Amino acid sequence: MKLYQPLNGYCYNSDTMFLYDFISKFNLKGKVLDVGGGCGVLGLLLKRDFPKIELTFIEKQEIMVSFIKKNIEENSFEAEVIEGDFLDYKFNKRFDFIVSNPPFYQGTLKSGNEIKKVARYEEYLPMKEFFKRVNELLKERGEFIFCYDAKRIDDIILKMPKPLKVTDVRFMYPRLNKRATLVMVRAKRHSKSLVNIHPPLIGFEGDSYSLEANNIYKKASTQSIKI
Repeated sequence: MKLYQPLNGYCYNSDTMFLYDFISKFNLKGKVLDVGGGCGVLGLLLKRDFPKIELTFIEKQEIMVSFIKKNIEENSFEAEVIEGDFLDYKFNKRFDFIVSNPPFYQGTLKSGNEIKKVARYEEYLPMKEFFKRVNELLKERGEFIFCYDAKRIDDIILKMPKPLKVTDVRFMYPRLNKRATLVMVRAKRHSKSLVNIHPPLIGFEGDSYSLEANNIYKKASTQSIKI
């Protein structure tokens, strides 16, 4: 799948690939919203694998909206694209699934590139407000699947608003002897299930991708074109 990206802006990385693989393990159907779509990679990979879903993107940066539209056309998909702030936009429908690789970095060391700042830093989509809005927009049995900084797992659980409940968690470790850097989470409204802790995902073995990570990249099969 060809994906155009900005030459000097934020580009998708392994987090999005691993999140795509995690989401694809579940039965995606109905109305799906990709929050903070970037260039559209996550939503379009899901649309490719689950062609019957009704896909909507919301992205606040005008330049990234143009890339989403270009990538939809390039890959001959159908999807709705909304330019707006997820926290403020007035939707006219609710969703079966909301997916997102949101900005989750904290701190003061920030890029001077505005596109990268909006894509990376949590202040542009604060966790508590983000989760609250997701909860409002999901259907009664809706699901929320996303990734975040692994060190924030306590905040994720504490700030998940009822009736949303975490049902699945998977941690990604860069290497076997390193601490987890990414957590992928599935939450469902009105679920009574215990939490399913999935086996860890290891990024690298030696100087190469692990077998699983390599297979995820092969499954995604994306070609990035920077313009």
